[in-house]
Amino acid sequence: QVQLVESAGGLVQAGGSLRLSCAASGRTFSSVAMGWFRQAPGKEREFVAVISWRGGTTYYADSVKGRFTISRDNAKNTVYLQMNSLKPEDTAVYYCAARSGAIARMRPSEYDYWGQGTQVTVSS
Repeated sequence: QVQLVESAGGLVQAGGSLRLSCAASGRTFSSVAMGWFRQAPGKEREFVAVISWRGGTTYYADSVKGRFTISRDNAKNTVYLQMNSLKPEDTAVYYCAARSGAIARMRPSEYDYWGQGTQVTVSS
């Protein structure tokens, strides 16, 4: 079992930056792949970025590539999402997720544990 707690999101102007963090507790954090997903009103939950358990492999959605960076600190049981050059279309509830496997996957259905979600709003 893994418990995930995301940091608070917030309201930021377009072009600004925000860093989300997700603290994990429970089973060994270093043996699970982690991901960030988001869900905007009226839309399905979508993949944003994922990272393998050692941090050596990352994948990004095309919409955030070059602007967002996912990273993890296994010593602190924490995964981060640095978001730069934010756009209004990045507005969504952001979820941290963990899967029972070392390999990073991009489908929400492949993740077993989820945080409660945190709202990110980007104003134009």
